[in-house]
Amino acid sequence: MTDTIPTDPQALINALDAILDQERVALIKGELTSLEPLLKEKDALISRLNDLGAAEKDSMASVQSKVVRNQALLSSAMEGIRAVAGRMAELRKVRKGLDVYNQSGARSSFSTSGAKALEKRA
Repeated sequence: MTDTIPTDPQALINALDAILDQERVALIKGELTSLEPLLKEKDALISRLNDLGAAEKDSMASVQSKVVRNQALLSSAMEGIRAVAGRMAELRKVRKGLDVYNQSGARSSFSTSGAKALEKRA
């Protein structure tokens, strides 16, 4: 993270562009913990750009497309995290017991509260 935020609009755009590239790499590699400092710097740069209000449209279009691209990557990462969390919840549910239905539609529950240790065999 940089210590000072540039004041020139083009320098701000260039700095934001570099942050967006770093964010993309972190998302692709699954390094979600490295996103927080990037987000703080990105927010500071965007706030500064909004305060200046002056930027070239061509330069901003490039940055805007990167923002959209990174948002899609972030949404996919969140979707994956939700899927894993759901799968883990289902596995915990199965470990506790299993509900099945018989031919007449009545539900029966089976507990799986047996031994939780693995048996080692030679």
